[in-house]
Amino acid sequence: MRSEMMIKDAALDSDYPLETLPVETLEAMAAAGAEVMDVHRVLAKTGDNIVGELLKHHGTFYEWDHYPPGDVYDHETHGQYYYHAHASDQRFENEHGHFHTFVRPKGMPPGIQPAKVPGFVAPDDPNDALSHLVAIAMTPAGLPFRLFTVNRWVTGEVWYEAEDVIRLLDVFSIDHAQPSWPVNRWVTAMVTLFKPQIADLLRARDRKVADWQDQNLGADAFEDRDLEVTAFLDIAVDRQVRGVAEALLGRQ
Repeated sequence: MRSEMMIKDAALDSDYPLETLPVETLEAMAAAGAEVMDVHRVLAKTGDNIVGELLKHHGTFYEWDHYPPGDVYDHETHGQYYYHAHASDQRFENEHGHFHTFVRPKGMPPGIQPAKVPGFVAPDDPNDALSHLVAIAMTPAGLPFRLFTVNRWVTGEVWYEAEDVIRLLDVFSIDHAQPSWPVNRWVTAMVTLFKPQIADLLRARDRKVADWQDQNLGADAFEDRDLEVTAFLDIAVDRQVRGVAEALLGRQ
């Protein structure tokens, strides 16, 4: 399992006040929740799940390899994701693997620029200055159970301030059919369904890195291998869908 040092004080409260959100946000989350549940329903008809659907036809599953090879990248929206698993002793309890989600600069709204942080080096290709959004941890049964954010070194991303990354949650989309239309729809919808909580995770990420830097003067917090998971939240899709529905009903 991941060392206690790497996840210490990283857990967020799972009780989010959904009733405080604007109706428009709740309606978008409700639509995304219906999409997620529908993908689960259709896959379950043939005994499949999200992870199995993505990994089919890839043969032996190897730790650390990206699935699919070369990642999934939408050349119109510039959203990107991949699935992988760490070594068994470096996973969360009951984790099979996780999705990492990103947006590249060509898909970013105007005004978003890399943060001015230690160690920033602009890549040769400006579109390689991608931002990590959130990771989605999956059980061996192929169900999501945890959202988490990570330090810069984990994915080799370019660091953007939390408020800028939060803006990217609205533009993340994988709008094509390969390698799996159900999984592409599901990953896209998951980011919308849990957008408020992901926003909280990103703000907690920034606080965690800043606190770590204050406690380790002279070190580069963004490259410190003792800081991997910056924040996490345990989730349940059915609980989120029900909470959104109740919040909407309360507005009527």
